[in-house]
Amino acid sequence: MRSRGFIKFFSVIIVTAIVAYIAFFGIKAGNYSISPVQDHMRLGLDLRGGVYVLEEAQGNVTQDAINKAIAVIRNRIDALGVTQPVITQQGSNRIRVELPGMNDPDRAIEIIGKTAQLKFVGPDGQVILTGANVKDSKAVYAQTQTGIQQPEVTLVLDAEGTKKFAEATQKFLGQPIAILLDDKVISAPKVNDVITTGNAVITGLKDFQEASELATLIRAGSLPVTLKPIAYSSVGATLGPSALNASLKAGIYGTLLVMLFMIAFYRLPGFVADIALLIYILINFIVYALFNITLDLPGIAGFLLSIGMAVDTNILIFERFKEELWAGKSIRPALDAGFAKAFRAVFDANITTIIGAIILFYLGSGNIKGFALTLIIGVTSSLFTAITVTRFLLHALLDMDLTKNIKLYGA
Repeated sequence: MRSRGFIKFFSVIIVTAIVAYIAFFGIKAGNYSISPVQDHMRLGLDLRGGVYVLEEAQGNVTQDAINKAIAVIRNRIDALGVTQPVITQQGSNRIRVELPGMNDPDRAIEIIGKTAQLKFVGPDGQVILTGANVKDSKAVYAQTQTGIQQPEVTLVLDAEGTKKFAEATQKFLGQPIAILLDDKVISAPKVNDVITTGNAVITGLKDFQEASELATLIRAGSLPVTLKPIAYSSVGATLGPSALNASLKAGIYGTLLVMLFMIAFYRLPGFVADIALLIYILINFIVYALFNITLDLPGIAGFLLSIGMAVDTNILIFERFKEELWAGKSIRPALDAGFAKAFRAVFDANITTIIGAIILFYLGSGNIKGFALTLIIGVTSSLFTAITVTRFLLHALLDMDLTKNIKLYGA
């Protein structure tokens, strides 16, 4: 019995230590590797710095149009290489875009809000093609006859576009075909040959960055609605490290004080609760990394709040446990009775908190969502560690039969 309890208790400790090491330091074995969780953490604007833009759709818009606009914006931003953008709907007709690491709000507004309605128009004023006929677009350098490299955008047309473009170049041979973006002429090349390959070129661009952005806009597609920026800001990178360090210090100091309190007040069960608390923290960080959850200051606040709730759950259980010991029960029956009697109160308290956080998540926006999400994850995992991990470890200690002195159990 003692050896079985010893194996159960220290198996949990060893497995937790191994998982924690892999999670925070990573591991590499041959071609297989696991990177640390901090490499997968997404930091919000208030921690990392960047650009925040709030766009409002103009006119009467539908939910489907907003969803399509979000998809187009995401494709544009992904193509520009902005890492871990946050794009969410705010209200019924607004889109919030957060671009960590970017520092030019004007460029962000230009990229996000440009309608990008592409048209090929013949000299007779008739539309030949639209952006819907373009399969792909790329920014390249083309060498002129004088040996100078000029940026341009190459277009690959779909089958319908290829047929229409071939007919148009035959019809307007020797005449210009204008290429318009949002009703503005960006190029008007003269047709020198009949083009049947389904390839077109946009020339006359200022530099390669302009060509790259234009290719991105065309490739991502046009916005189904007109967006107007109603708020934007640039968050300095200096805020991030200071705020993050302060949050981490507060979390570490607070957690250590709570752990010391649990040991001082509840003795052996408090020590077990501290182990469960460390497992709880580990679970949270792994979940954040696996599901690419963005951490901002309100999100960290939600996590720290859930730490307090995790400890509170153990306190409710241990107080019930002590009441059973005072009533004269032996340690094991008192422990089982304490968990059974505290379960309903613990479950109700955590469920009501989760319900409130879910309402905040769905009705709130921006940082409120981050706070609600980390709170939901924290409360759920704290319920698991308090009910399952703490109970398992306490039973393992009882199986070891080290002591029957109730003072070591806080009574």
